[in-house]
Amino acid sequence: MEATITGEDDVRVGLHVKDNNEEKHRIEMEFDGEIKFHQCDAYATKAADRTPEENEYNEQARKFARYYVYVERGYDTMPPTDHPERINATRLAIQGLGDDRFNELFGDLYNQLRSYYDYDTERPIPVPPLASSSDSVLYRQNVYLGVDPLETELTDVAEDMATAYGLDLSATSVKEQPLNALSAGAVADWMSFATDLVDRADEQEIDLADGAYIDAVSTLYASYLDNGGAQHTADPDTDPFEREPDTLIELPPIDPGPLAEFREYLDHHLKCQIRDCFVRMGVEPPEEFRVLGNRRLDATAAYKLLEIYPRYHDPDTQRLHR
Repeated sequence: MEATITGEDDVRVGLHVKDNNEEKHRIEMEFDGEIKFHQCDAYATKAADRTPEENEYNEQARKFARYYVYVERGYDTMPPTDHPERINATRLAIQGLGDDRFNELFGDLYNQLRSYYDYDTERPIPVPPLASSSDSVLYRQNVYLGVDPLETELTDVAEDMATAYGLDLSATSVKEQPLNALSAGAVADWMSFATDLVDRADEQEIDLADGAYIDAVSTLYASYLDNGGAQHTADPDTDPFEREPDTLIELPPIDPGPLAEFREYLDHHLKCQIRDCFVRMGVEPPEEFRVLGNRRLDATAAYKLLEIYPRYHDPDTQRLHR
């Protein structure tokens, strides 16, 4: 994949992208990643008139364009759950959790999977009654990151800014009082502080991921196929924030083994997610993420159906590179 930014104004960024089929795309997007114009003379205009592979090349070009603009311009153009850096920040933050905190956040997910193999384990949520089978269910959990500014290179700056806003940056204040538990005025102060901190980090080219931690997770919920093959996704009973999650965990009913093994499996699952962020934009993943195994349903379906991909979802696949 290759890209070149051809222009930018107060509303949009324009660029040319050459896909892995050597075809050229003209794309214009707004700063939030919404694509307003996309033309490729090599493929039909309507998706229904393109082959599945041509549709995938089209989608690769769009995903790569968003990532390229994010890297080159710093705009927030990528959906969080398709953002490899944000998913990796989540993965590393989970690695840093103590066992008790890990169990507090992900114990329901672990027990749900465990209940398929240990009948003494109580299921936190029932298997959806309209699912075609209990094995056709995927269990989901939304994960939200927070950033502790005292764990970044902006510690001194953050403390001065917090004083100006009348905020307390102690570990207890930052990590144990999520925004949804605060008053409207306090939320506004924290949001202004966060915006200023991000702006300062951008100015000094400082990565705030070093201070990332798991702020909250949703309750467990399910996505499933019915007997007619239609997919249904429930809503979580509780979702702590009115924004997109930083990462979506989506697991089939695999045997999680002991809790320590499940932690390792979850880490591998997130590596697979990062792998697929790159693969689905037509780019070879960094070496650390050239792994095999299931990620989320959309990527697994693409690997099964499209000949342009090896079977990345299959641990028995011998070939990892395209």
